[in-house]
Amino acid sequence: MQHYINAFKNYVNFSGRASRPAYWYFVLFHIIVVFVLSLIDSLLGLGGEGSMGVLVSIYTLIALLPGIAITLRRLRDAGKSPWWILVGFVPLVGWIWLIVLLASPTQGGAPAKKA
Repeated sequence: MQHYINAFKNYVNFSGRASRPAYWYFVLFHIIVVFVLSLIDSLLGLGGEGSMGVLVSIYTLIALLPGIAITLRRLRDAGKSPWWILVGFVPLVGWIWLIVLLASPTQGGAPAKKA
């Protein structure tokens, strides 16, 4: 949970590095929050059929910048340029390649901070 909170505290920090656990715990808690908010949206009838609910939409906008920032820091920690985030726009294989890059071990340089 601390990694998730730290990602929101560092939401404008696009420099530095993020360890694998910091990134993947952020992703895990992000998925859990979206799932819970989706359930609340459907119980309250706040979403249309086949569309995101109001609560999920608001949370997604709030989490967009921290998500981009921690992804860029994770790519830097894996020894890649932060510009590799753009590979996610390649149809079909882009997201797969981006996940491989994000799962790569830490490369040279100073180790990523635990926070």
